[in-house]
Amino acid sequence: MGVRLTAMTRFGGCACKIGPDELRRILRPIGVDPHPDLIVGLETGDDAAVWRRPDGRSIIATTDFFAPLVDDAATWGAIAATNAASDVYAMGGEPLFALNVVAWPTEVLSFELLDEVMSGAAAVARDGGWVIAGGHSVVAPEPLFGQVIIGELPAGVAPLTNAGARPGDVLVLTKAIGTGAIATAHKRSEPEMSRGAGDLAVAFGAAVASMCRLNRDAARAARSAQARAMTDVTGFGLLGHLHKLLVGSGCAAQIEFDAVPRFQGVEALVAAGNVPGGTLRNLEYVGSHLLGGDEGARLLLADPQTSGGLLIVCPPESVDRLAAALTVAGDLAAVVGRVTAGVPGEVTLR
Repeated sequence: MGVRLTAMTRFGGCACKIGPDELRRILRPIGVDPHPDLIVGLETGDDAAVWRRPDGRSIIATTDFFAPLVDDAATWGAIAATNAASDVYAMGGEPLFALNVVAWPTEVLSFELLDEVMSGAAAVARDGGWVIAGGHSVVAPEPLFGQVIIGELPAGVAPLTNAGARPGDVLVLTKAIGTGAIATAHKRSEPEMSRGAGDLAVAFGAAVASMCRLNRDAARAARSAQARAMTDVTGFGLLGHLHKLLVGSGCAAQIEFDAVPRFQGVEALVAAGNVPGGTLRNLEYVGSHLLGGDEGARLLLADPQTSGGLLIVCPPESVDRLAAALTVAGDLAAVVGRVTAGVPGEVTLR
């Protein structure tokens, strides 16, 4: 049997992100350096940077990479590429090209295994319509893989940012949550448990399929329904990303926990202690802005997602049109709450 990828890392997927509080401290020395062509920078904690070109088009730039959360190398590459492109889709744009980012323990893992990672990412890029134009690699003790993605918005089209939500708007989620807990259970299990017919195998298979699904069609549906704001749900969990969006918009929100889609069996996995460290960091970040909800609900809503869905903010009159477009595309269209007036960033669980 070869080396198990998930055994080589402490955290896998977006659960290996530095926590939001720590990230805020890291970014503090950078400050805000305004420029007339920097449409979206650090101010509102958005998913990507957006730069206006002289011809009116806008360039979107983002990067995302992480340690393996699955043991199949090609699947890891596919998830990483899908996840990286999600930031471009969350801004309402389309990816153009990518640069691979690789850290590889060359004394432990073969280059043939890295070939598989690259092949998985290349297949996703072909499906999504972007080109892999190069990249950078280093030797490191733990394997890491991801992409820098450059995308664009057409002339005259504004990005969908964290600053567009308004009281009364509806929150729509396009993928189930729970990938962090499922990946943690997989990492702690015998490999056969994730390949068989048991509860973990079912949950793991569903999570992998979801993480490999591009947010392209969901983002296009959001655009067609005149969405006001949008973010993808990744390492900071549903609560963390919603909190950032609400702070950027100066609003609060209510979440209906029973309406939030989750993978089958994930609540039992969380109750059994399969809680990533990132979950606790995320809860600490939003804790003083969080009202209601029992411990199980809070843990699941703070679960760090990898290649999660889009959280779309749209006016109430557009919800039916958005739901219809998402359903036709094969995405979820779960109405999970509403934007309200109140303390900016505050979330009430019901």
